[in-house]
Amino acid sequence: MAPRIATSAADAVAGIRDGATVLIGGFGNAGQPMELIDALLDCGAAGLTIVNNNAGQADAGLALLIKERRVAKIVCSFPRQSDSWHFDAAYKAGEIELELVPQGNLAERIRAAGAGIGGFFTPTGYGTMLAEGKETRVIDGRGYVLEAPLHADFALVKALRADEKGNLVYRKTARNFGPIMAAAATHAIVQVSEIVPAGGIDPEAVVTPGIYVDTLVTITGEKP
Repeated sequence: MAPRIATSAADAVAGIRDGATVLIGGFGNAGQPMELIDALLDCGAAGLTIVNNNAGQADAGLALLIKERRVAKIVCSFPRQSDSWHFDAAYKAGEIELELVPQGNLAERIRAAGAGIGGFFTPTGYGTMLAEGKETRVIDGRGYVLEAPLHADFALVKALRADEKGNLVYRKTARNFGPIMAAAATHAIVQVSEIVPAGGIDPEAVVTPGIYVDTLVTITGEKP
């Protein structure tokens, strides 16, 4: 089944409701779907659980969602950096919950959700506070922690190009979390620079198969 082609970023995210869990792609600015995040801010959804590499930067994108107290919980690897002042303020005020996840674990938890894996053992975090309350096991003399897959209601992803069937290609490192997030979410919403006819993308170059893509929207004149 071909994905829905949204008329705008606002149309693309219109189905996101209060309390949803949303995966947001991007590593810093690379691959961050800024226009979809701005549309999510405008749509009014609140009480969100956001899964992202970090907790927002400066006064744009995810940082503004946090500033407006629309995020109830954030799951990320790097919550604090020099320009994460909106997260800092919300966290110190007790207005946002943080689940800190080492980056490799974060990626694998998302990937596991998309692959239908019920959980996995990893040595990362064993013997630390990150393992508190989790099952642990010693395998071949090494300690491991059981981590759960990270499912979501929606994923906001930025790709370079899509065809009408939803097959995606990415631009270099902007690929980062996009493929696994599209697979892990019930509904993947993808912004692209262009949509080409079916067959317009070399099958050998497809990174995310269209089966994982539910909504496409073309964004021109993207934010830098």
